[in-house]
Amino acid sequence: MIRIFKHYLPVSVLLLAAIDFALLMVAAEAGWALRVWQVDGKFDPEAARLPNMLAFALAMQAAMVAVGVYGVQALQSVRFAVARLLVAVALGILLLSLVFFAFPPVSFWRSSLLYATLLALFGLGGLRALLRDLIGGRHFRRRVLVLGAGPRAARIQALAERAGSGFHVVGFVGMNDGPAAVVGSVNRDDIASLPRHLLDLGAGEVVLALEERRNALPLNDLLRIKTTGVEVHDFSTFIERETGRVDLDSLNPSWLIFSDGFSAGRRLSSLGKRLFDVAVSLSILLLAVPLIAITAIAVKLESRGPVFYRQRRVGLYGQTFDVVKIRSMRVDAEVGGKAVWAQRDDPRVTRVGRLIRKLRIDELPQAWSVLRGEMSFVGPRPERPQFVADLEARLPYYSERHVVKPGITGWAQINYPYGASIEDAREKLEFDLYYAKNYTPFLDILILLQTARVILWPEGAR
Repeated sequence: MIRIFKHYLPVSVLLLAAIDFALLMVAAEAGWALRVWQVDGKFDPEAARLPNMLAFALAMQAAMVAVGVYGVQALQSVRFAVARLLVAVALGILLLSLVFFAFPPVSFWRSSLLYATLLALFGLGGLRALLRDLIGGRHFRRRVLVLGAGPRAARIQALAERAGSGFHVVGFVGMNDGPAAVVGSVNRDDIASLPRHLLDLGAGEVVLALEERRNALPLNDLLRIKTTGVEVHDFSTFIERETGRVDLDSLNPSWLIFSDGFSAGRRLSSLGKRLFDVAVSLSILLLAVPLIAITAIAVKLESRGPVFYRQRRVGLYGQTFDVVKIRSMRVDAEVGGKAVWAQRDDPRVTRVGRLIRKLRIDELPQAWSVLRGEMSFVGPRPERPQFVADLEARLPYYSERHVVKPGITGWAQINYPYGASIEDAREKLEFDLYYAKNYTPFLDILILLQTARVILWPEGAR
């Protein structure tokens, strides 16, 4: 893993993305050259077309990120990758159309764009067929030695065995901190020299996974390991890096306090985020008026009652505000105003409501809350006060998710299916804490891009 702007990205994905970018640049150049050759048989290598090539490559790669071309399934299956590439190309052409409209000098001839797109599609698909075993194999996985053999070590073993894991466990060392839960672990007392043991196993990283650290921290061992140049990580940090979430089971206040998260140096990025929110929310409210009007008519024709409804939500620092949505349920969905969790195939949802929920049309009016500054486009999902009071009583650190503005989309929304239970709320809280702890504009951009994947393949919509 490589940490970029506080967010961890696999080395294999970064390498593949860099090769993809170079290939897209070559495809853009080749498409232009082919068309010029067809017209007059001449080729001018000095022509200034770098902006055109960059526009093509960046738009296509943004679309690839958006639809999940760099996801685990796409890295392991060429067929899946090609299917996503086809969608990415279509989305990329739409993005390019917007770029060409805003900046006419960077536009392509239609024939040049066609050639560049076809070359890019064949090149990207062929690259994945060629590098499938290399990218998806163990070549880029880190070799990890785990100090500990209990339940925490077993969790690391399960992570290593999942599809797309970025590390490989070369051994477990029992540190006499409780009963072993991992088969094949070696007791520390049976190892004469831990640094030599590391060298023999070829480990480049050590994870401390003790069940009880009080009076059991192997300081001498850790010091010798660290001075040999091997990376040492505690369990909570390792889980955060590998899963993109903050692990509540192992979390303690000192880890949060002394970590580099929740940085105070966010004023400039927060200002940029607010300017983005204002500009985009205004654009959405203006452009979406016809769609909202058509949806309003459909809602009114299907069921009696108001088209819009207001609902109290908890926002930044626990302050409440009213969010506006297009009604997707029956007017009697909540008898007496009592908050009720949504369910899978919820019978309260109308036929029109089911469609607009899948397409996220019901959430368009929330752009008004973004414009007012009560929400942002990216952030934890705002919950109702009744749910928040219950969740704060049941889940530790739940109130910490309110240190950032709530959002229409967020890290939890793109990584976890729509949940409607305490356990689901716990899982989503781990993602929300990761976002609140590691927020940067870079992470916001990734979330906004990948929201397209959730809209196109709405497995979690309810």
